[in-house]
Amino acid sequence: MIIYNVTIKVADAIKTEWLDWLKQEHIPEVLGTKCFSKATVHHLLEIDDSEGPTYAVQYLAQNIDDYKKYIDEFAGIMRQRSFDRWGDQFIAFRTIMEVVN
Repeated sequence: MIIYNVTIKVADAIKTEWLDWLKQEHIPEVLGTKCFSKATVHHLLEIDDSEGPTYAVQYLAQNIDDYKKYIDEFAGIMRQRSFDRWGDQFIAFRTIMEVVN
C-alpha cells in the first residue's frame, strides 16, 4: 500500500470554505480517478495556526503504479484547479510513503 500525503497550510480567511470544497469537491474528484481507494483528512495539532490551519490529506493507493498513474495523468490538472480556485491562499507540499506493517 502507498500513501500519498498532501500537507496544506490554508489562509485563515478561506479555511471554512476551503475545507468544504476539499471534502465535497476535490477529494471526490481525486478518488474518481480510480488511482486511490480512500482518502482521510487530518487537522495538524500543536502547530502555529495563527495564520490559518494546516491539514494533511492522505490518499491510499493499492500500489506504486496507481500512484504514478495519478501523478502522470491527473495531478497537474488537479493542482491547477486548486490554484485557479484559491490562488496563493494556500501552500502545499507532498510526500509519498509505503505502508510496512
